[in-house]
Amino acid sequence: MSDLASKTCVPCKGGVPPLAGEEIARLSREVPLWKIIDGHHIVRTFTFPDFRQALAFVNKVGAIAEEQGHHPDILLAWGKADITTWTHKINGLTESDFILAAKIDRI
Repeated sequence: MSDLASKTCVPCKGGVPPLAGEEIARLSREVPLWKIIDGHHIVRTFTFPDFRQALAFVNKVGAIAEEQGHHPDILLAWGKADITTWTHKINGLTESDFILAAKIDRI
């Protein structure tokens, strides 16, 4: 299990550079089911046998996002939920994106 899941997301105040290169590679090893897209955001698709279970999952993700103050984009469809996260304030990735991913992986 990822150590990231035990951490807390830190609000980004802006003015810091987004993660790049080896920093992203190191953190991505802790959430291997998430795809890095253009070094800018991370995404994972979760599948379910029906809409009800996908919706229940999305509600759990929403509760974690509110608790952490870090909010992903969520696409809910029949039998699946796509989760995409990045730090909007800096238009790129921070450790908080990987922390959120690790917490979602625990659901």
